[in-house]
Amino acid sequence: MLDDLDRSVIHALHIDGRAPFSGIGRVLGVSTQTVARRYQRLRANASLRVVGLPDPRRVGSSQWVVRLTTSPATTRTLAHALARRPDTSWIKLLSGGTEIFAMIHVPHGVDDPPSMLLHDLPRKAGITAVSAQYLLHPYRGGPTAWRGIAQTLDDRQRQQLAPAHATPPGRLSPDRADQDLLDALRHDGRASYADLARATGWSEATVARRLTDLRAHGTIFFDVEIDPVLLGVATQAVLWMAIAPAHLDHVATALAGHDELAAVAHTTGPTNLLAHALCSGTDHLHRYITHRLGALAEIRTIETAPVLQTLKHAGPFRPGP
Repeated sequence: MLDDLDRSVIHALHIDGRAPFSGIGRVLGVSTQTVARRYQRLRANASLRVVGLPDPRRVGSSQWVVRLTTSPATTRTLAHALARRPDTSWIKLLSGGTEIFAMIHVPHGVDDPPSMLLHDLPRKAGITAVSAQYLLHPYRGGPTAWRGIAQTLDDRQRQQLAPAHATPPGRLSPDRADQDLLDALRHDGRASYADLARATGWSEATVARRLTDLRAHGTIFFDVEIDPVLLGVATQAVLWMAIAPAHLDHVATALAGHDELAAVAHTTGPTNLLAHALCSGTDHLHRYITHRLGALAEIRTIETAPVLQTLKHAGPFRPGP
């Protein structure tokens, strides 16, 4: 388990993934060296990583939720094959190890994204069923943190750490010249300007200016990856819900405020609301479903799939030992 200072450092990094250690230390009331030591320890022992990610809504790409039913003998091999792909994120093993959950990111203009994904999989992958849902609108997730990772600092500390980027008018989409910058930040959101300059071939001043512009327009955001078990999470589940369209926005907005949910999104398909729940145990998940979700009469059905393991988060795949 993490102590209060660990949690404060993690929360600070979610507010600004590139905040200098000196600034974090000043807000937390500790030395720069203390913050740096905690950060390095969390990276080594808690799989902490800051990643820079493009906002799909601002860069001209779409997201699909793919659910694969597989034979138990092939599930892990297939899941690792999916995790190694650059166009996937959030690879999870579900339901006793017979299902795989995956997000795929597709440039606009691709006619059949799920078929494109399956075309590249091994022929003997053991897939027995496939479902794919287009993600229409996120209500929580991406730039919006799960409350379990963002509840340590008070309002004054949050305001002190918030990046001071004035939002300019218009929209800024990354071009081909930005790809090396984005790739470098996916692997390490805290890479120095010198490292980013080497990755892009630009000067440090150009890198700093371009990154500031991309952040100010909301084109790129920074996320914090860490094992949620260290934050007290013992049970995770993916929830598929069916809600009448007239009530969907109301229900989704309410769910986006629940501490238990790290993601809430409107999707296509027979179930039209997807959520990812993180709870302290099975009793907590039971109470959440029966009391909080059960109190919302607009939710017509709920399917619950327990998460056994998350092989890949939003950033690039990191194989285990």
